[in-house]
Amino acid sequence: MMEHTVKQYDADIEAIRSRVLQMGGLVEQQLVGAMDGLETGDMLLIDQVINNDARVNAHEVDLDEACSHLIARRQPAASDLRMVMAVIKTITDLERIGDEAKKIARASKSIHTADSMFTPRVHLRPAMDLVLDMLRTSLDSFARVDLSRAADVVRQDKQVDNEWRSVLRQLITFMMEDPRTISRAIELLFIAKSIERIGDHSKNISEYVVYMVKGRDVRHVSVEEIEREVRG
Repeated sequence: MMEHTVKQYDADIEAIRSRVLQMGGLVEQQLVGAMDGLETGDMLLIDQVINNDARVNAHEVDLDEACSHLIARRQPAASDLRMVMAVIKTITDLERIGDEAKKIARASKSIHTADSMFTPRVHLRPAMDLVLDMLRTSLDSFARVDLSRAADVVRQDKQVDNEWRSVLRQLITFMMEDPRTISRAIELLFIAKSIERIGDHSKNISEYVVYMVKGRDVRHVSVEEIEREVRG
C-alpha cells in the first residue's frame, strides 16, 4: 500500500511539472505569434493571440488547483514543497507573459488598422529575440532542473533593459521632431515596455529554479551571487 502511495505521489508531481511545460509551450507560441503579427500585420494571427489568452488563463487556474490539492493531500516534504511553490510562482509569471503577448497583439492591431504613414521605424526585433530566448532557456532550465544557465538569463535581462532604453530614446526623438508620430509612437512604446516586462518575468522563472534546487531566494541579488549559488 505504501509503495502504491509513493508511486501515485511521484506521478502527481510529474503530472504537474508536465502541465507547467505545456503552459510554457502555449505562452511561447503566444509570444511568437504576437511578434510575427506585429511585423506582418496578419490580422488572423493577431486575433488568434488575443483569443488564446483565455487558454493561458485556464492553465494557470487548473495548475493552481492541482498544486493546492497536492499540498493538502500529500503534505510534501521540504524539497518537493519548494518545487510546488516554484511551480505556483512560475505559472503566475507565465500568465503575465501571456498578458503581455496579448497587449502586443492589441497594439499591433491598432497600428496596422490605422494610417501607417506616421508610424516611427524602430527596431524591436533584437529585444524580441532576446526575451524569447530568455523564456525558452528558463523553461528548459525548469524542465531539466538545470541551474547552469540561470545566471545567463539574468545577464540577458540587462541587455533587454538596454534595448528598452534605446527604443525609448528613439521614440522620444521621433515625437519631438514630428508630432504627427506621437499616437503611433505611444503604441510602440507600450509594446517595447511589454517586451521589457516579458524579460523580467522570464528572469523570475529562472530564479525560481535556483530556489527549487538550492532553497535560496535569489530574486533580488546580483548576477555574481547567483553564479556563486549555482556553482556552490
